[in-house]
Amino acid sequence: MVMTTDQSYSIRPYQPADQAQVMHLLQLNTPTYFAPEEEADLLHYLHHELEEYFVVEYQDKVVGCGGINFSEDKHTGKISWDILHPEYQGKGLGSQLLQFRISRLQSLEQVEHITVRTSQLVYPFYEKNGFALVEVVKDYWAPGFDLYSMRYTGKI
Repeated sequence: MVMTTDQSYSIRPYQPADQAQVMHLLQLNTPTYFAPEEEADLLHYLHHELEEYFVVEYQDKVVGCGGINFSEDKHTGKISWDILHPEYQGKGLGSQLLQFRISRLQSLEQVEHITVRTSQLVYPFYEKNGFALVEVVKDYWAPGFDLYSMRYTGKI
C-alpha cells in the first residue's frame, strides 16, 4: 500500500525500523505542538496500540507520520498521532496524509464515523479538512494542552 503524493514523496505503512525517525519528529515538534510527557505515550502507542500507521517519506527520510485506530465495535475510525517535520509543514503533506487515511476509512464498510482527538494548537488544521469540534477538555494532554475532540463531517 504505497501512495505517491508527487514524484518525491510517498506514503507507506510504518515499520518498526521507523521508530527512531518517528520519535525524532515528535521531539522536533515539542513543545510547539506536543507536551514533553507525550513522548512516553507515543512509544507506548507504537508498541501496544498500533493498528494502522503510516509514514511520509522524502528522499528515504521519514518527514511525517499518522495513524488510524478503531473503536471496539470497528464503527468509528480514529485519526491518531499526526506528526510532520517542521520544515515540511504548510506544504500540503499533512493534508495529503490525512486525506489518504480518510479515504482508507471510507473504503471500510463497517466504518460509520471518523474522529480525531487533538489540541487547540492544531484543531484549525482538522477544521479546514472537514472536521467539526465536538468537545473541549482543558489541560487534558498536559498543562496548557487542551483536548479538542472532533468528528469528520464529510461523506463516510
